[in-house]
Amino acid sequence: MEQLFQDQLREKGIDLSPQQLQQFNTYYEELIEWNQKMNLTAITEREAVYFKHFYDSISPAFFYDFSRSLSICDVGAGAGFPTLPLKICFPDLKVTIVDSLNKRIHFLSSLVEKLDLTGVEVHHSRAEEFGKNPDFRGSFDLVTARAVAKLPVLCEYCLPLVRQGGDFLAMKGASVQLELQNSERAFDLLGGKLKNVESLTIPGEKSQRHIIHISKQKKTPDIYPRKPGTPNKRPL
Repeated sequence: MEQLFQDQLREKGIDLSPQQLQQFNTYYEELIEWNQKMNLTAITEREAVYFKHFYDSISPAFFYDFSRSLSICDVGAGAGFPTLPLKICFPDLKVTIVDSLNKRIHFLSSLVEKLDLTGVEVHHSRAEEFGKNPDFRGSFDLVTARAVAKLPVLCEYCLPLVRQGGDFLAMKGASVQLELQNSERAFDLLGGKLKNVESLTIPGEKSQRHIIHISKQKKTPDIYPRKPGTPNKRPL
């Protein structure tokens, strides 16, 4: 199974070393162990984790250049997807992870240590509050979000953190057209512009995934993000 994982990534131009393969093995073991104590994932079978979580998390690199020394912020990281699999593949990435649940923060901090990763910061914060923090606002080359919220809400969480000229990648499931239509106002208000939408199928799966690429064209007005809870209750 790990050979198949390695071969599928090699076809996409990502060649994993024995050390990187061992890091993914450790990641899987830690995920399953911690999942017995807290709800991190409903997917626990090894092959499913490798493809539905790890491969899926790495998939933005099929379309976007991660070989540069990018600063990346992952909003609502959950079990570390997508940035920790990306960090394993591209060690020069500077990763900042934000999650609102303290239990997940403990898991992520422990995992980063077990994987012997450097250049990773983990922050316990709500996205709305983190986006107002002057230390981080408008500072990242790239912000990512995977399976967190509807696109207009994600834009309000994420675009304030992106520097002008940077990018936001939203990883979504099968149906994105309606979300895109409903997000046009959010793009405009928050300083973003839709660049493209890439589609892919995870090996062994029939359902499509989509990666929505939004570029940051203008500074986000200071009023965004609104106070905690508001973006979700009243999307732009």
